[in-house]
Amino acid sequence: MKQTQTHWLAIVVLGALSAAVSAHASLSDAELAKLAQNPVGNLISIPFQNNTNFNVGPDDRTQNILNIQPVIPGSVNNDWNIITRTVIPVISQPAPVDDRTNGIGDVVFTAFLSPANPGKWIWGVGPVVQIPTNTDDVLGNGNWGLGPSLVVLRLEKGNPWVYGVLANNVWSLSNDEQGGSYNNGLIQPFLNYNFQGGLYLTSSPIATVNWEADSDSLFDNQ
Repeated sequence: MKQTQTHWLAIVVLGALSAAVSAHASLSDAELAKLAQNPVGNLISIPFQNNTNFNVGPDDRTQNILNIQPVIPGSVNNDWNIITRTVIPVISQPAPVDDRTNGIGDVVFTAFLSPANPGKWIWGVGPVVQIPTNTDDVLGNGNWGLGPSLVVLRLEKGNPWVYGVLANNVWSLSNDEQGGSYNNGLIQPFLNYNFQGGLYLTSSPIATVNWEADSDSLFDNQ
């Protein structure tokens, strides 16, 4: 019988490369930093998130995943925006006999439809696509996947707190390739506190669920 493994998440904020449109030119560094923390914000950003997971595999070793997450907004009309969010995982996976497998995992692409002029509460909905880009069999699944995604957050000018949640569920479109079929859910709450000058602290634990797993190994907390 499988045992559920609990992994601890260590988030290292490596920084963000941002290109602001002229409408954001009057914002302070702190307000620009808050805008970059919005997954459906009207700002091009490329955040890097490093997740270090302990006690992975039968030998309880350490796994490292660097997520490169470019966010690119586009305008549909005066009322609606389309924001694309791509997650490119660079993985260092422990392997037997003190070896490691390093490479790219499956890319996850999401396109959110979001109001162009939101209030304090901001939301976005849209499709999520899992793309089989894994460079090694142990780093991903060979089948395409598709499902829904949702993000809700609160971001208020003058308030140092930014908080919300992102969730999705992805079903495999076939089971023909390596890895077989899958039905995976993800929920990621996030809580950020912003300081003057654009610095901030963030907590963003990730919980995943494999709906096709045995009942005692459904959930995986990272």
